[in-house]
Amino acid sequence: MLEHAYGWLSIIPPLIAITLAITTKEVLGSLLLGVISGYAIYVNFAPPSILETLEITNPVLGPLNETINAMLEAAGDRDNLALLFFLAILGGLVAILTAAGGSKAFAKWASTKIKTRTGAQLATFALGCIIFIDDYFNALTVGNVMRPITDRYNISRAKLAYIIDSTAAPVTILFPVSSWVATVISMINPTLQQYHFEQMGLGAFMASVPFNFYAWLTLIMVVLVAILKVDFGPMARFEKLSVEKGSEAVSVEESQSDDIGSLPVSEKGTVWDLVLSIVVLVALAFLAMMYTGGYFDGGISAAAALSNCDSSLALVYAGVGTIIFTLFLFVPRKLMTVSQFVAAFIQGMKSMVSATLMLIMAWAFGSVLSEGVLSTGSFVAGLAAGNLPGFLLPVIIFLISAFISFTTGVSWGAMAIMLPTSIAVCAAVAPGHISAVIGATLAGSVFGDHCSPLADTTILSSAGANCIHLDHVMSQLPYALTVAGVCVVGYLLAGVFNSWIPSMVVCFILLLATMIVIHRRYEKKEIERFQKEHQRTIC
Repeated sequence: MLEHAYGWLSIIPPLIAITLAITTKEVLGSLLLGVISGYAIYVNFAPPSILETLEITNPVLGPLNETINAMLEAAGDRDNLALLFFLAILGGLVAILTAAGGSKAFAKWASTKIKTRTGAQLATFALGCIIFIDDYFNALTVGNVMRPITDRYNISRAKLAYIIDSTAAPVTILFPVSSWVATVISMINPTLQQYHFEQMGLGAFMASVPFNFYAWLTLIMVVLVAILKVDFGPMARFEKLSVEKGSEAVSVEESQSDDIGSLPVSEKGTVWDLVLSIVVLVALAFLAMMYTGGYFDGGISAAAALSNCDSSLALVYAGVGTIIFTLFLFVPRKLMTVSQFVAAFIQGMKSMVSATLMLIMAWAFGSVLSEGVLSTGSFVAGLAAGNLPGFLLPVIIFLISAFISFTTGVSWGAMAIMLPTSIAVCAAVAPGHISAVIGATLAGSVFGDHCSPLADTTILSSAGANCIHLDHVMSQLPYALTVAGVCVVGYLLAGVFNSWIPSMVVCFILLLATMIVIHRRYEKKEIERFQKEHQRTIC
């Protein structure tokens, strides 16, 4: 295959998908058209070397054939299939916990401990930080546990989805013991070794963690939003409506609410029914990750096993084990009968159909942009290659990684493309900036995973919060762009000083100042609106 055979044409599909999703507010259809347009380009503009490998070269049937194959491969991939199983199992578990009365009892108990909207948001944030081993597990678990509590304080589903999403990938990428780290290390080691950098492996990753400004500032942003009570953009409208009408009346995914909301709820459930079930789920996930990482075979540390685990399979093991646990916890105590248990489980699985379809389409879309097809990421990355001033390297790497991950919705794809590229460019331009460059690459990749409408974590955060997906994306985007804008300043400073400390200090001050200014402007607008309404009333 010719390198970057499709050039600028490779950028068209993500532009089509994102533009349509935003304008039509229909994600599935937009993704489908993005996939079809991508394979239309792939087939109809294929150079001879690619044309020879195609099953069907017809300009109409060829793209349709490739689209169907991509969807089947996405759904049939072992890791993807395991995640879909876990998604269905977790939906069933949520329905079982609801029907057993555990969720209702927990919400009632939590209302005695959490007294304010700020407290509910910070509690959700804290739980998201605690569950750092996997971003998918984080997104689904936090939402389902905290939703009854945030509903009680009329926190919008969009705000809940934002908090969940902000403590999924950003948290997972910062901890050395997570399902991401081994993959990152495997991506950076060969290139670091090739260019004779002294620091490699876990040491190189840990040195880059302080430079991952986007992840750190995203977490700080959530805390500032909660404490300062700052909402802007579409989020402000969702929060205002939620306060007036209740969380369940605003931006709620109807199919999931109807499926689970129709279940009869036991009055015998207790707080411990929910707590024990979640503890068992987390503990089994932890043990299963160590098992799939080879810890119990001996000769490997727990940290190494967690870093090398098969997280998707481990989550399935944990989900199945927890379902069995809840069966023996609830049925003998007559919280529900076996038939009610099965009915709840099936209802819960049905509630995840929308998220499942969206994930399959997102994976298919990622495949059309991947290396070996349109190679969108490597084309964009190649635009950055050239003679660059060393101090500009971190900020340029961050912006390109962010663009690739946002348009493709695949942080792993952005990392796979940009980590070797950025390390190679860094070796030639400014070897001393290697930690800042790796940190900027990971930060830019997390940006797309955090807020792209095509990203699986974004989709799962919407599912966990039971929020309409496009409402989550559009309300979160101004917050994410604010953090990204501050990061641009941070990476400029990191390029100049080659130190994370002054950069992070300036970033924090800048973010805080921005939030205060936004808060004051919003308050001013609210006062002006109140005065106008008051004058109309008098008239």
